[in-house]
Amino acid sequence: MEPIDTLAAQLSLSPSEWSPFGDAVGKVKLAAALADTPRKGKLVLVSAITPTPAGEGKTTTSIGLVDGLRARGANAVAVLRQPSLGPTLGGKGGGAGGGRAHLEPFSQINLGLTGDIHAIATSHNALASMIDNALHFGRENAAPLDARRIDFPRVIDLDDRSLRHVVVGLGGPLEGVPRETRFDVAAASEVMAILCLARDIPDLKARLGRIRVGKSTDGKIVTAAELSAVPGMAALLADALRPNIVQTSEGSPALVHGGPFGNIAHGCSSVISALFALRRAEIVVTEAGFGFDLGAEKFLDIFCRTAGVWPDASVIVATLRALKLHGGVKLEDCAKPDAAALEKGTQNLLHHIATARAYGLAPIVAINAFPDDRDDEIALLSRLCEQVKAPCVLSRVFGQGAEGGLALADAVKVALQQPAAPPDYAYDLEDPPKVKIEKIARRVYGATGVAFTANAEKDLAAAEASGLGELPICMAKTHLSLSADPKAGGLPAPHVLPIRAVRTSTGAGFLVPLCGDIMTMPGLGRSPAILRIDLADDGTVTGVK
Repeated sequence: MEPIDTLAAQLSLSPSEWSPFGDAVGKVKLAAALADTPRKGKLVLVSAITPTPAGEGKTTTSIGLVDGLRARGANAVAVLRQPSLGPTLGGKGGGAGGGRAHLEPFSQINLGLTGDIHAIATSHNALASMIDNALHFGRENAAPLDARRIDFPRVIDLDDRSLRHVVVGLGGPLEGVPRETRFDVAAASEVMAILCLARDIPDLKARLGRIRVGKSTDGKIVTAAELSAVPGMAALLADALRPNIVQTSEGSPALVHGGPFGNIAHGCSSVISALFALRRAEIVVTEAGFGFDLGAEKFLDIFCRTAGVWPDASVIVATLRALKLHGGVKLEDCAKPDAAALEKGTQNLLHHIATARAYGLAPIVAINAFPDDRDDEIALLSRLCEQVKAPCVLSRVFGQGAEGGLALADAVKVALQQPAAPPDYAYDLEDPPKVKIEKIARRVYGATGVAFTANAEKDLAAAEASGLGELPICMAKTHLSLSADPKAGGLPAPHVLPIRAVRTSTGAGFLVPLCGDIMTMPGLGRSPAILRIDLADDGTVTGVK
């Protein structure tokens, strides 16, 4: 690995503007991260087709693209999310790339890095404990909290299905007030979203203060600010606010900061890290979680609105194997030749291309190649993309690193020479919440309509009555399909999007419709990744993928 001070220098950071965190990681000091210097960089958004068990390689492609751009002489930097321990120890594995296009220190990044997610979970749970404390002792000069109407959960950075519905406060009067609650995975924490969307410390505190924890016995909404929780919560986030400096496996600088999921949260790394990178680098490559329908939609409709930016170029990643899965083959057969399944599955890619264009973007398709991909199938996918006039580039960054990313880097540099399109959001903030949801469902998911349950209707009415009608929308939906059915895959038949409830994240600043059976606390699978992770006798962590 390159010395960390070399990477800091590549980001034009003086020794006083950053500090080391161990031997291989640095943290940008807040004064430097928040400095209001002119922006000089252009923004590249990397997204992907609908995910499959075969993998698409969005993070790997983002990392390899930065290495390729730097090999072409561009001052490029990657701005990425921190992997959550939930999927890292569960079924998905880590999120730091792979092959010759990964981040270093690899195991450290995947297993906690500098403790930012721990700080976020602690800040979140500190508020949860203050809520139960207020239930136990009451509130001075205010109506008591109503234990039946507390909305704020606890969080943990693990997959644990047994914590989805819990009862706390058992054991008698000295142990608290018994009530039902739940745990969410830390990546879905509203505090995670707040840290990622806050532009500075005053904005952070304002957002923390707006968190709605529940209602009092007289029916009034109670916020974190009313529990005097904000100063302590903010203090716990002091170091977590600072972007982390790491590197790619080929020595390019990368910033890793924040880690919300794209299916149950807004799926983007932090505004602070993106704006800092745009002030320090010529080209900033970032990714949005899962497929274009989830991560990229939220990046454009939530993140870009907050940060005041818009992509100058975009990339959609696909693999032949994943497209064949969308075409109906089984996982064990996706590496076998099957032109018919590939052509059928490509309809999923074409839908995402059309969605990107609806936002005014002109996406480049990156074929993330496996060594055994057939030339005739690569040519078939290229022809299908040519038919819709979408540039299609072969990327071999997994096996070849920067050299395998030169073609994609060249295509991105050409795209960056074109005038950037103005923002074209899926909805206006002034639209009623139901209209916003319907616009996303139709434009992005290809739905024919939306079906709201009685609970969802009640939630939306309450949100509008509370003055929250102009908030953006953060859809919580399965990442495995354009519809709410995780088994639909490919290009689903005409479907109606079911909304069973709508949560309010007033601190983060959005409404969260829950689509179908989506859960905010994943569970471990039958053979989770943690079974293959170990600590060797020399202190090296093994088995992290």
